[in-house]
Amino acid sequence: MSLAPQAPAGLTLRAMAPNAITAAALCLGLTGVRFAIGGEWDKALGSIILAGVLDGLDGRIARLLKANSKFGAELDSLSDNIAFGTAPALILFLWSLKDAPRFGWTAALALAVCCALRLARFNSRIDSIEQPHKSAGFNTGVPAPAGAGLAFMPVYLWLVSSGTGYEHWFRSWPLVMAWTLFIALLMISSIPTYSWTSFRIRRSVRLFALAAMALLVAALATEPWWTLLVVSLIYLVLIPLGLASYAKVRRRRASEARRASAVPAPDAG
Repeated sequence: MSLAPQAPAGLTLRAMAPNAITAAALCLGLTGVRFAIGGEWDKALGSIILAGVLDGLDGRIARLLKANSKFGAELDSLSDNIAFGTAPALILFLWSLKDAPRFGWTAALALAVCCALRLARFNSRIDSIEQPHKSAGFNTGVPAPAGAGLAFMPVYLWLVSSGTGYEHWFRSWPLVMAWTLFIALLMISSIPTYSWTSFRIRRSVRLFALAAMALLVAALATEPWWTLLVVSLIYLVLIPLGLASYAKVRRRRASEARRASAVPAPDAG
């Protein structure tokens, strides 16, 4: 007697938690567009930033609960594409790029498309054994959440300069268009950028690191736009430092490979 094939089991309750966080990040990205349509720019940016926080939590919670799944990986990629590609592109278009006589929409599309291409490249390499950047603790290009945060730098400047008489400069479409295209190129570039795994906090400074994180959270709560502007500037400064650091890693690996090839093979006889 043959048994009927079993239907594939659904998601376990344990796996639901990280996937629910990922879905919440997706909803926050679309909510940011809704706020942008109403001209509530601070709320629009806040929605994307909060989506970035959730994006940083879902993977860690999945690993903590040992609830990694193919479904979760696909949902995470879709959420990132919407929250950090499509939504920021629409927000920047509604905020400034719509005033461009030509190519404003094209610049917004470039950000969304480059984010999708970056995520597709990441997914295509996820099972690849040979990943020089990842094995050294680096990302390839600027990650999608960081790219969205960097793309909003003109908006941060506009918000912090409100009432000074200079805010209109930061909302001018030529500046926003050039900056949007620059960030789009960074996202699909092959330059090595620091990953969280690149940093190792020594035991002697862990308390100072915890204090710094607490102060960062307090600064985000009290002066979010100044804080995000400073964090974005620090990230930009780290890009050339990451290039120099990875160049050292490559030179060290090349030197180790030369020494290994110079070692004579054992005599088979």
